[in-house]
Amino acid sequence: MKRSRFDSLLLYATAILTCALLVFPIYWLVVTALSEPDQLRQLPPKFWPDQPRWGVFAQILAERPILQWLGNSALAAIGAVTLSMTVSVLAGYSLSRFKLRGGQSLGLFILTAKMLPATLLVIPLFGIFRQLELIGSLWSIILAHATLIIPFTTWMLKGYFDTIPRELEQAAMVDGCSPLGAMVRVILPVSAPGLAATALYGFVLSWSDYAYARTFLTNAQTNWTANLGITTMKGEYVSNWSDISAASILVALPILLIYLFLERYLVGGLTAGSDK
Repeated sequence: MKRSRFDSLLLYATAILTCALLVFPIYWLVVTALSEPDQLRQLPPKFWPDQPRWGVFAQILAERPILQWLGNSALAAIGAVTLSMTVSVLAGYSLSRFKLRGGQSLGLFILTAKMLPATLLVIPLFGIFRQLELIGSLWSIILAHATLIIPFTTWMLKGYFDTIPRELEQAAMVDGCSPLGAMVRVILPVSAPGLAATALYGFVLSWSDYAYARTFLTNAQTNWTANLGITTMKGEYVSNWSDISAASILVALPILLIYLFLERYLVGGLTAGSDK
């Protein structure tokens, strides 16, 4: 059914308005970073500074160990995603392929664990990590983030594996593959889009964490993550929001670059693997 001209205009106007609402906070973050602190309190506000402070990013990198904080966040996120994906792939595949007694209830129980807020798990995890002498180590962050990532990624991968025909594994086993070999050589390549989506979700979840980092890491700046480090830039009485916004942009850039790299896996090839 062909749309009328009014419907098309309404559709495009809605899309443009939605994009503007989504992009404006990012734009305003950039404007805040490039503006002088005094200009931020002017009324009416300026939507672009007269003399942008392009050197603010180099200044922040020189004054604060941003790169070290980013490195700690990257190590924690990569470690948490690696551990979570290893467990989630095996757990999701088992729930999808093996009809165990109470398997559906077990899957729902795993998903229910995702509903527990991070603040509820902080105290028991702190006690466990203190006994293991992991407080102040990035290993505590990796393990804590895995407890948040695994339940949801397991359920996501279980649903994705359900959409893959069992005939692919059966054909691989006829050719001599074991069940594990069929999963590794056939199912995982076909599941690349689903694996990329769940890995990206886990990475973003780990990268954006603050509660666990604030609780488990010590006061030494060398082991802080990026989000924890940015919060220390806020003063008790006066805060330089331009510098904080510039640091926030530097912290957000890795996520943007990772999304651009994985976008072809997320959008393209959703059905190409099954056709092959």
